[in-house]
Amino acid sequence: MTREQIRKRHKKPRESEELLDAEGKPIPIESRIKFPRGKEIFGVVVSALGGARMMCICADGKERVCRVPGRLRKHIWVKEGDTVLVEPWPVEGDKKGDIVWRYKPIEARWLKEKGYINF
Repeated sequence: MTREQIRKRHKKPRESEELLDAEGKPIPIESRIKFPRGKEIFGVVVSALGGARMMCICADGKERVCRVPGRLRKHIWVKEGDTVLVEPWPVEGDKKGDIVWRYKPIEARWLKEKGYINF
C-alpha cells in the first residue's frame, strides 16, 4: 500500500463534512443533536473544580456545581467553554447537578445559530 492509500483509508470525517445515510443523502443535523428531556437544561462550563466537578452557568440563569457521573467519566472529556446538558439534582437542584451530555463544537454552534442557546 502506498502512503496515499493509507491516508484515504484512515481519513476521519471533519466537523464540516456531512454524515451520509445508506442512500448517500446527507443526514440533517437536527436529527443528530440531543435535546433536553424532562428536567435537563443547557449549560456552559465556566471552570473546572477538580474531582470531575465543573462550575456551569445554566440556561435558567443559575450557577451550579456539576459533576460528571462515573459512567461517563472515562468517555467524555469536559473542558472550560464546552456546551453541556445538565440535569439538576432532586435535592439542592438550584446549586448542584450532573453533566449528562457534552456537545461537539459544531453542534454547539448550530444550537446558538438556531436560538436554542442564548447565553
